[in-house]
Amino acid sequence: MTIHRRTVLAAAALAALATVGASLPAFAAKPLVIGFSQVGAESEWRTANTVSIKEAAKKDGVTLKFADAQQKQENQVKAIRSFIAQKVDVIAFSPVVESGWDTVLREAKAAKIPVVLTDRAVNVSDTSLYVTFIGSDFVEEGRRAGKWLLERAAKTPDATLNIVELQGTVGSAPAIDRKKGFEEVIGTNSKLRVIRSQTGDFTRAKGKEVMEAFLKAEGKKINVLYAHNDDMAIGAIQAIEEAGLKPGTDIVVISIDGVKGAFEAMIAGKLNVTVECSPLLGPQLMQIARDVVAGKPVPKRITTVEGVFPAEVAAKEFPNRKY
Repeated sequence: MTIHRRTVLAAAALAALATVGASLPAFAAKPLVIGFSQVGAESEWRTANTVSIKEAAKKDGVTLKFADAQQKQENQVKAIRSFIAQKVDVIAFSPVVESGWDTVLREAKAAKIPVVLTDRAVNVSDTSLYVTFIGSDFVEEGRRAGKWLLERAAKTPDATLNIVELQGTVGSAPAIDRKKGFEEVIGTNSKLRVIRSQTGDFTRAKGKEVMEAFLKAEGKKINVLYAHNDDMAIGAIQAIEEAGLKPGTDIVVISIDGVKGAFEAMIAGKLNVTVECSPLLGPQLMQIARDVVAGKPVPKRITTVEGVFPAEVAAKEFPNRKY
């Protein structure tokens, strides 16, 4: 009888504890913490990229520690070391330039913090220093710009076209790769010649300044402008107009990114084509970060899907643009 009574009492106590436990709120899972170092805010594209990452983090309940490098590699190195000291779960960054990352990435690996590259790649001796790279194929973007020009040049096969090139930030992955892809394609036509090539640092102001110098040196010899991003192209368009020429007519303008400003320029007849490079990487980054922390396998390279938009489709496509 005594044993039976104890058993009943124990069962009742367990039931009471279960009831109390059910009424208590469940402990919330620890939020994922990501340290993200952004290149800066040099263009419409970069601003849209930052917004995408911040909004995706907020939507997913991710704690985002954000650092603006103001286009300086030393600022990014400091930010990454700060993230390591704060013991974040994942470090992500869009590198200002390709080289010079081995030391700080080894520090992150030693701290067992996975690193995800976004938008731009790095050139390191050991690729295990980062988990994956999410972004565009910059070489292919350059090729697409070149292919569009080849098709246009085919309409006047006897004409020699003199090209000036506004490169992106010296040493950056998009500048290196967009130049490489473009040259690869136009090299198949001896009548397409790059007569001037200089960095415009991906900014509108610098694009205008360098285009002014090109026009002063070459004047009406210039037939085509190839800009590594839309902001430089828009700055250059202003310089072309101030020189008394018609952008899009007197000088064919080709650029990369696909921001709204480029579509507005195409609708106005001042820009001929933009090759898309999507900045909306936020949702992908959040998902990849969660997968990495969970120990799930992820591809070493994740390429975004993008298109080419000539001026002829700009008005129709413009309402669909998100950046």
